[in-house]
Amino acid sequence: MSAKETQSYTGFHGHQLFAAGDLPEVALKAKSLLEQDANAPVAIYDNATGRIVDIDYRGTAEDVIARIAARSEDGPKPKAGPGRPKLGVVSREVTLLPRHWDWLRAQPGGASVALRKLVEAARRDNVDKDRSRLALEAVYRFMSTVAGDFPGFEEACRAFFAKDYETFDDMISLWPDDIQDYIRHQTEKALEMEKQAEAQD
Repeated sequence: MSAKETQSYTGFHGHQLFAAGDLPEVALKAKSLLEQDANAPVAIYDNATGRIVDIDYRGTAEDVIARIAARSEDGPKPKAGPGRPKLGVVSREVTLLPRHWDWLRAQPGGASVALRKLVEAARRDNVDKDRSRLALEAVYRFMSTVAGDFPGFEEACRAFFAKDYETFDDMISLWPDDIQDYIRHQTEKALEMEKQAEAQD
């Protein structure tokens, strides 16, 4: 499998990879397979999360693309309520100990401003670690969905979380070629992110 960094979605027909790229591109190839066989075991995965993407394949190719575009544009919107929804500020419940609230109230701008600054600082300082962690979680999520009944699945998962990648590689070598190639590629990307994060510590 020769995946590029720009490819965000991957389509599988059963255990065989049939497309990788942006969502409309992969969805149209999936639609073509489903037009040949309505019961084809087709699934599209979001590489960033490892989750299956739900696509409505009804109608023409243009209909499918239009629905994908509309979903991207709609996205989640802030709910109206306390705070400043026009600025994207959303109110949520936060549970802290009394000493934490005392400290926050004593900060310039109050608790909300202090919390926002703390969150932004944590996001900035941990962005590479978070990307690596999420990427590894995505690999596990994909494996759980696709390979749960494959030989050596539990052993592969234990090795994966123990970071025993030699054993992990041995275990998944028993799996269908496209599945193991995809898992290896996504794992390598996650480990590269992890190395970058460690280099910046």
